[in-house]
Amino acid sequence: MKVKKRWGLAITLAVMVSIVTACGGNNGGNNANNTANATNKPAETTAVKEETSGDTTGTKKITLGFSQVGAESGWRTANTISIQDSAKEVGFDLKFSDAQQKQENQIKAIRSFIQQKVDAIAFSPVVESGWDTVLKEAKDAGIPVILTDRAVDSADTSLYKTFIGSDFIEEGKKAGQWLADQYKDTQEDVNIVELQGTTGSAPANDRKAGFQEIIASNPKLKVIASQTGDFTRAKGKEVMQAFLKAHKDIDVLYAHNDDMALGAIQAIEAAGLVPGKDIIIISVDAVKDGMQAAADGKINFIVECNPLLGPQLMEAVQAVVDGKEIDARIVTKESTFTSEQAKEALPSRQY
Repeated sequence: MKVKKRWGLAITLAVMVSIVTACGGNNGGNNANNTANATNKPAETTAVKEETSGDTTGTKKITLGFSQVGAESGWRTANTISIQDSAKEVGFDLKFSDAQQKQENQIKAIRSFIQQKVDAIAFSPVVESGWDTVLKEAKDAGIPVILTDRAVDSADTSLYKTFIGSDFIEEGKKAGQWLADQYKDTQEDVNIVELQGTTGSAPANDRKAGFQEIIASNPKLKVIASQTGDFTRAKGKEVMQAFLKAHKDIDVLYAHNDDMALGAIQAIEAAGLVPGKDIIIISVDAVKDGMQAAADGKINFIVECNPLLGPQLMEAVQAVVDGKEIDARIVTKESTFTSEQAKEALPSRQY
């Protein structure tokens, strides 16, 4: 009887161990889940796996909001194409807006970009002033801003990451220096008319200032009339017609861009004068139409302003989105062209 009792006890114990072991798998999982719910360990593990999975599938596509001044000139068209092509090449999602030369349109576009939560905003300001409020809105939203081609006059430089573009004052100085060299020995007054860019814009302000700084050293070089031509060919022609009616003794035309110079050439020819001979012409930009006019002898000197800023802009956007520090000022490399130099360079011109 004792043996039977022992065997019965052993069997009973074996069955109990079996039951406990089988339940232990489920209960162990439940206990682990309960513990996990208290410590959040499984949630952490899942999050890590999701992040790692995301990293291995490639970087997030960058969305860039860009507000362009407009399409007022050949330079601007080349600039727009460069930005659009460069964004496509690097795989950015570009949201493009044409401001049609109006600051209110640019401010509206920037606010739209902020609402869309783009990764970065870039724009070429129509004018220098009046940007602090909207740029602060972008900063508060954590969206970096990059200026291209034109600067703003904000005292708070933390509102944007960098300014990519030409040194407009230097462009004006180059134009003035060439003119000063041509007339360094003159004993007679040299009467200059100036076609300015859009009133209040950085290139208009700076190209005028740089030019004036250089020619001021020679009292014979006199600006007898200066008026805006809004960077357009049509307005350049219109203003030049007015200059010719008001002044019969114009020696030099200084145009802040090629398109205005080309419009002025039409007015000069219509007046029976020979551009490049009867009136010396200095221009800024060096787009193909301007270079052709220079090669033809109608423009005597062109200061280059490179519009192909797209690649530099995309590099800067990638850097700021990645949280990297970049230079606060990125200046483009540019040259100058006499008529002969324009003739040599024209066949290989990209814009």
